[in-house]
Amino acid sequence: MLSLQHFSTQRILPTQHKSTATFPSNALSLPPAGRRCFHSYDHPNEPPVHDRFSAAEQAILTAASRHIPAHGFMERTLALGAHDAGYPGISTSILPDGVFSLVRWHLVKQRESLAARSREILSEPAAGTVLAPAEVASRAERLIWERLMANRELVGRWQEALAIMAQPSHVPASLRELAMLADEIWALAGDTAVDPTWYTKRAAVSAIYASSELFMTTDTSGPEFPATREFLERRFRESSELGGYVRSVGEWLGFAASASINVLRSKGVNI
Repeated sequence: MLSLQHFSTQRILPTQHKSTATFPSNALSLPPAGRRCFHSYDHPNEPPVHDRFSAAEQAILTAASRHIPAHGFMERTLALGAHDAGYPGISTSILPDGVFSLVRWHLVKQRESLAARSREILSEPAAGTVLAPAEVASRAERLIWERLMANRELVGRWQEALAIMAQPSHVPASLRELAMLADEIWALAGDTAVDPTWYTKRAAVSAIYASSELFMTTDTSGPEFPATREFLERRFRESSELGGYVRSVGEWLGFAASASINVLRSKGVNI
């Protein structure tokens, strides 16, 4: 069974800061909307190191992402992206994680764009309003659905992405990104709790999102994925036991690992 540490980020909350050092008056101020940080409030405008891409990487990955629906998460997709961006095919060697860089690019960019999309689908609470837990949960569910819909054009290729994420060298980064997505969803939903439920709620959303994403890869109910929407709603209704949350992420990782083995076997690897 996976530890909750896999699902939590290392963000330091204002009420949890234990340093005795003296800070400038604005050191612990919240970052502006759309520019939240996850690792420290001391550098609110700097993205985490693992979210940064060089200019060349951004150009190649942005161009390559347009080829995912047709060619999937493959080396050929990266080569096409390099060509479109004006780089020679060998330039893909600047991507230290190979095709996983393309997967991570999609994950990071979709997480970062969720704040802007949340302003379109959620009403802004009045200043000083504390939302009821049920309302926060409802908002979180809508944000999960919005994030799932960002995969709709790639859903036929997403099992390839799961297979890549399940490779041992990529599992830590994949779980970290899942945890950061859960943190972003709860923050955008209006959750302000700084008690121990901060961890359990993020574990819950991590598992609900992961299981819904997995379900979506096999959903043939229609272009709007009504079966996936029903599945997501059901998971929220059933989300009363943490053990269920943890098992769901275990199922997600288990499926990803199985998909990884099948992909490798299809390429002739004897495993």
